Amino acid sequence: MEYRRLPKLSSEINSQNKNLLNVGGVGVGSEGPDPREVELFLEEILSLMQLGEDYTEFMVSKIKGLTNVDPDLGPRATKAFRSGSFSKVVQEITGFYVILEGFFMVENVRKAIRIDEHVPDSLTTSMVDDVFYVLQSCLRRAISTLNISSVIAALSGVSSLLSNEYHEALQQKMREPNLGAKLFLGGVGVQNTGTEIATVLNNLDVSSEYVLKLKHEIEEQCLEVFPAPVDGEKVKSCLSELGDMSNTFKQALNAGLEQLVATVAPRLRPVLDHVGTISYELSEAQYADNEVNDPWVQRLLHAVETNVAWLQPLMTANNYDSFVHLVLDFIVKRLEATMIQKRFSQLGGLQLDRDARALVSHFSSMTQRTVRDKFARLTQMATILNLEKVSEILDFWGENSGPMTWRLTPAEVRRVLSLRVDFKPEAISALKL
Repeated sequence: MEYRRLPKLSSEINSQNKNLLNVGGVGVGSEGPDPREVELFLEEILSLMQLGEDYTEFMVSKIKGLTNVDPDLGPRATKAFRSGSFSKVVQEITGFYVILEGFFMVENVRKAIRIDEHVPDSLTTSMVDDVFYVLQSCLRRAISTLNISSVIAALSGVSSLLSNEYHEALQQKMREPNLGAKLFLGGVGVQNTGTEIATVLNNLDVSSEYVLKLKHEIEEQCLEVFPAPVDGEKVKSCLSELGDMSNTFKQALNAGLEQLVATVAPRLRPVLDHVGTISYELSEAQYADNEVNDPWVQRLLHAVETNVAWLQPLMTANNYDSFVHLVLDFIVKRLEATMIQKRFSQLGGLQLDRDARALVSHFSSMTQRTVRDKFARLTQMATILNLEKVSEILDFWGENSGPMTWRLTPAEVRRVLSLRVDFKPEAISALKL
């Protein structure tokens, strides 16, 4: 063992950083052992550990054969072998493996973070693929040792790195002051800043996905290599931490997307405020004129295209869909609040239905996820405001609702009915909903 100077190397690593996985040291180069040299040792140790496991399995099977001679001899001999000098050497080698693998993992992840850069034609920066390649390689090697303790140590190291240094590196850019303000410098979208913000969000999205892929891969491999239930429970416990990290990245991503929406929202607000000035007490002539000269929908859609759609090529499909849906939440909430304050003629109700359909049609083309549920309340308001008489609501309510699920409460239905200038309050009050 001294010949390959493993004890000295392990000692150097421990003295350089007693806790290999603590936060820090990302920005500076390490002066400890060369990770490339450490990797050569790891490959040698891996071969030794595999041979050790094979030899142990062979010896235990031979010892079990002794039970034919003496039933008590097998268990005693197995216990003696497992506590003998060979097993102690295997344990010692395993200890060196854990130290070296932990060091190799940390150093390479730190390097990937340190040299992080934009990659042409990629939506993420280099560290995302680099970090997960390192983690995947280390975990695969740990499983190849056929030693459950090595796997648990490696999994623990992966969880610690992801939750500390890597998580910090992902969020660092989001903390830059006034990043949102820089997005629309001079009143127009700034491509470089847009790319910067989108890339940060993409890194979080892809990292969350990669964590789950890694978890699934390791879970499958461990089930195959370590079929014993007790080993399975140990692995399961560690893998649940990986699953938690995926959720942590998603939470950070959602916060980042909400931050982006908060930057875009003020640029949509003037158009939404303008909707408040539009009349829905329409005559036939006004309704016909609105068909030619749209009062507000096209202005809103243009504002969305100008302030939202330009980010689509910069974002992952998942992020852009989430972004559009958060923008929709903002728009729909404002529209609902505005419409509930208005008065409507029947043609006004028809106009609202036309407006809602135009919005649903346009936003459906912007995202892969359905948007109809976002507009369900607004569409149902239009349906109510379109009725010939108050009692017609009963044709759509309760048992008569068919496939439609009402998003409005009975109280809200009465409130919407009361917006019609020609519906009598006593008829609305008499309704049994």
